[in-house]
Amino acid sequence: MRVLSVWGVSTLTLLVLAGLLPDFQLQSPDGDSFTRTALTASWAAGAFGLLTALVWPLVVRALLLVPALVLGLLVFFLNGSLLLVALWLIPDGRGAADPETAVVVAAVMSAVASATSTALAVRDDDAYRRRLYRQTGRTRPRDPRSVPAPAPGTVFLQLDGVGHEALRRAVDDGLMPTVAGWLDAGHRLTPWRTDWSSQTGASQLGILHGSNEDVPAFRWYEKDTGRLMVSNRPASAVELQRRAVRRTGDGGLRSLDGASRGNLFSGGADQVALVLTVAARRGRRNRSRAGYFAYFADPANAVRTAGSLVNEVVREVAQSTRARLRRETPRIRRGGTYPFVRAFATVVERDVVVAAVMGDMLAGRTAVYADLVAYDEVAHHSGPRGRDTDQVLRRLDRSLGLIARVAEHAPRPYRIVLLSDHGQSPGETFAGAYGLTLKDLVRAGCGLPVSRRVGRTRSGAEARDAARDALRSALHRPVETGAETERELPARPSEPIVLASGNLGLVSFPDVPHRMTKEEIDRRHPALLRTLAQHPGIGFLLVASAEHGSVVMARDGVEVPVAELADDGPLAVFGRGAADAVRRTDGFPHVADVMVNSMYDPATGTVHAFEEQIGSHGGLGGEQSRPFLLSPPELTPPVAAGEELVGAERVHRVLRRWLREDDGPQVPLTPPPAGAAGTPVTVNHPPEA
Repeated sequence: MRVLSVWGVSTLTLLVLAGLLPDFQLQSPDGDSFTRTALTASWAAGAFGLLTALVWPLVVRALLLVPALVLGLLVFFLNGSLLLVALWLIPDGRGAADPETAVVVAAVMSAVASATSTALAVRDDDAYRRRLYRQTGRTRPRDPRSVPAPAPGTVFLQLDGVGHEALRRAVDDGLMPTVAGWLDAGHRLTPWRTDWSSQTGASQLGILHGSNEDVPAFRWYEKDTGRLMVSNRPASAVELQRRAVRRTGDGGLRSLDGASRGNLFSGGADQVALVLTVAARRGRRNRSRAGYFAYFADPANAVRTAGSLVNEVVREVAQSTRARLRRETPRIRRGGTYPFVRAFATVVERDVVVAAVMGDMLAGRTAVYADLVAYDEVAHHSGPRGRDTDQVLRRLDRSLGLIARVAEHAPRPYRIVLLSDHGQSPGETFAGAYGLTLKDLVRAGCGLPVSRRVGRTRSGAEARDAARDALRSALHRPVETGAETERELPARPSEPIVLASGNLGLVSFPDVPHRMTKEEIDRRHPALLRTLAQHPGIGFLLVASAEHGSVVMARDGVEVPVAELADDGPLAVFGRGAADAVRRTDGFPHVADVMVNSMYDPATGTVHAFEEQIGSHGGLGGEQSRPFLLSPPELTPPVAAGEELVGAERVHRVLRRWLREDDGPQVPLTPPPAGAAGTPVTVNHPPEA
């Protein structure tokens, strides 16, 4: 089909040139019908294409000894000569052109045919791989029988947001044949459990740097510095990485001959592209942004990626329109700039990262860690299950297959480890279900002004009534005495800072320099904690206590000290390990005054995000806390039989152990040809699915 398409475009090009150039003829002297002229143009285009494909390589090979400058000048003459031969082959002598005109026509024909072929080959994996191998000089696969065998390298590919169950469903539904093939070949699929903060910032920091201590959420307020930390902000990511390195005394997972592609953190790699901590640097040495420039320096990459980008924007508009017309629920607004944000995540970021990974393998680097964020971005807005995310998973699987096949041409064998940082839990947003946001509910519980719309909702009215009743009661309550009165609270309290991280909410009172206790909050806002704990959309609260250390509060007046939490207590619905996760976060220096986790329905697997997301992660509840680790059989099992893999820091130790494992004696690697892989992100991008 590609050959026929190029033939058709070349025929049209000849017809246009024949109409524009007086010295170029495709008709007999007596004139021909349009049909006859079109057949003549088709004949000429086919003959020129065959001559270019069959004769041109032989001519170039014969002229290899000619100086480069002379060969450059001969190219135009030789190309024009091939066109004259093609015209001579037309029956009845209908084709004719002056030699000078033939040179121009041949140049235009070659450019049009090349552009058409390149654009059509974007979906052809085989054509793409052949071009890549020619660029790097590795036209033959590595000989697996070489003795001694080269030391293996390791590629860690993170599928952002794809949980263990989501991967299983995709394999069972035939969406990911590459992953299915790996499972059939004996790869181990191991689920692991995230920390309470089930989001990329906490998980990837722990995986790459071995510590995610004091990362309570995706975004949080730090009282001692007055800083709002957001995991995907460059300045915050730099600070988090600095703290982790200081805490562990280690540069990261890939501090030796490593590469980091598309991640929040570098992991100590010396080769980086699209890494957020490097993006915070200013100046000409910013290698993260240079990854974009190097990739798009190839015009073919720019054209193909731009085409896929437009296609993805159109796809998102069509999918969101269909969801609106069908009145699908739950549903959120997907207009504005989101179609372009989605297209960037699912096309541009994927293309640059996958191209960089393939370049790293062909350069023979020891360890590579790359993050593909496409699924996570789409699942937030379309939900983690459905046609939209199924299409994304199919395209991700094609990228995995392409990476696996390119690995066969690398100078060393590669072990490909697939993993995720968290999953996604579905559900209607908190605002969609109850008509007000978590911030509205907190303000109402504090007796602060809220909009009339919020006041008319049942939750808002109940919270405001409870706040008024509590205030009246407090005015007639005797002044408390004891240790708690030793810390004076400001006479004019500031408004609370309410932040959302998926279905995890954080409430902080910035005018109080320390972590407020339950007793202090009750004195200032008597109805707040009760209002939050009793709300049907909230699962539980974590708050410090002067009497019990810290406590977990839930509905019906349940209040359990954190030290006494067990899996069969108020957190039982959230599954095994929830108590330990809450207990660990409670010890963080920057834990919020009130930590709020939404409800979770185990029958449907749904949660309520405090953000505008119908697929969310960040707290406890459902698939968001169950990512996966898929490893080849030649690596040792991640955990012993019967054990559970818990926490991102534990995953880091497993990956470190695998990097130390060696399948055979080491031999020097064959260096890639000069210029082939010095800048790995300059290779062409993988085909769009």
